[in-house]
Amino acid sequence: MSKIKVIITDDHKMFREGIKNILNDRDDIEVIAEVGSGEELMEKISKNSAHVILMDIHMPGINGIETTKIIKKKYPNISILTLSTSDDDSYIIQMVNAGAKGYVLKSTGIEELVTAIKTLAKGDSYFCKEASNTILAQLNKPKNEKSHKSQNITPLSDREIEVLKLIAEGLTNKEIGERLFISVRTVDTHRRNLHQKLDIKNTAGLMNYAIKNKLLDI
Repeated sequence: MSKIKVIITDDHKMFREGIKNILNDRDDIEVIAEVGSGEELMEKISKNSAHVILMDIHMPGINGIETTKIIKKKYPNISILTLSTSDDDSYIIQMVNAGAKGYVLKSTGIEELVTAIKTLAKGDSYFCKEASNTILAQLNKPKNEKSHKSQNITPLSDREIEVLKLIAEGLTNKEIGERLFISVRTVDTHRRNLHQKLDIKNTAGLMNYAIKNKLLDI
């Protein structure tokens, strides 16, 4: 089985080396590069084919948010996992909007980090509990706190909104099916319809759309 190739982007060298050593001890993950800034990442990424990038937010020069935007534009197939000390709501939302498919705090255990990396490598999203709570709080604002919906928003069915909310919670298709008492195939259909209706290619994009347009009610 091929290894998941990871690049670590963080301005603290000791932290990078520690994470690198831990991840390289695993049979299924390989750290192919570790860099201290967004600028360094741009140089490395053109020479290396990564599956997942671990991205710090606060770095000298281009910060993690802007770096994420650039990477997602140039290399849309690479998944970005935010690895930060901050659980500030604004940073979490900004990273999701920038295209990050995951968010994990540096205080998390190594097993959760590994789970997040593997989840993103499969094309899914992973958000730690703190990040998930922030995203759900945004999605679940009461109607009277939401901005007027644009007439250009593509209408979604009640079931599609239910599926969208559970996708935002980070549930798998199987878990969504169990929650809504529908088959995995039906969940696949709803997910595909969401992507087609909204012209969005990935899960992070669906979350971004829901947050921007404040579609979901409590």
